[in-house]
Amino acid sequence: MSWNPAIEPGCPDEVGLDAIETLIVPRARDLGGFEVRRALPAPKRQMVGPFIFFDQAGPAELLTGQGIDVRPHPHIGLGTVTYLYRGDFHHRDSTGADQIIRPGELNWMVAGHGVSHSERTSAAARSGPNSLFGIQTWLALPESNEDMAPLFEHHGKEALPVIEDDGVSVRLILGSAYGETAPATMYSETFYADVTLDARARLPMPDGHEDRGIYIVDGSISIAGQEFEAGRMMVFRPGDRITVAAGDRGARLMILGGATLSGPRYIWWNFVASSRERIEEAKAEWRAQNWGKGRFDLPIDDRDEHIPLPD
Repeated sequence: MSWNPAIEPGCPDEVGLDAIETLIVPRARDLGGFEVRRALPAPKRQMVGPFIFFDQAGPAELLTGQGIDVRPHPHIGLGTVTYLYRGDFHHRDSTGADQIIRPGELNWMVAGHGVSHSERTSAAARSGPNSLFGIQTWLALPESNEDMAPLFEHHGKEALPVIEDDGVSVRLILGSAYGETAPATMYSETFYADVTLDARARLPMPDGHEDRGIYIVDGSISIAGQEFEAGRMMVFRPGDRITVAAGDRGARLMILGGATLSGPRYIWWNFVASSRERIEEAKAEWRAQNWGKGRFDLPIDDRDEHIPLPD
């Protein structure tokens, strides 16, 4: 596909650095054998559109027999997105979903009033040396959808729209941008895409969304003549027309955003909600372990262990 002809790239130097409303340097965390870098929530920025949590997982190299084991744990009030560059995850959840996700594919799980899930390196990947590199992010749900029944969608690589132009490739993961719409069910205005830029290639940001951000996965980009390296997130001022240019080595980006929600969200552990009361109710139910009798159950084929409520 080609760029939507309504989009005019312009020049990156036409916008000043004051167009960057927030610059976020992610915090590194060691999760026992692999590292994550957390960009959201940040001290100066809780959300970008509906996006309230954003982790870069890896890159990590694992020996034969090793893998990642995230035991069953709960969520409320959000949708979780798993998108991988390398490696795989075996996803199981309490809706009955049982799905291996591979690079370029989308796992979209909507927690609603309550869901639990696990993510583990597949048995096939553990049969030899393997690697993990990807992005995990959460989108807060509008208040009208916080109590909806949980659901899970998987969309293969071939189902996600790809938009290409000179030196630019955009795989649209969620929502709408550049005249295309991704297949996953959305509950608020959203865009989320995996972008690859050749050296010096230019990318115009979608200008039909209130909140817009960029996370630099690899390489570098320049804005108003200043270069930004991998491991940075920039959130832009609403309304400005923004174009970024890749550096000499090119760049791999995640672009994200959408409409702001009607109010702030409370976030505690794996729970997101518009009120503290909803979080307290979820904490009590996960602690009670009344599986299948209330808000939470465990994945059918992964019920031997779960992550307990933090102290």
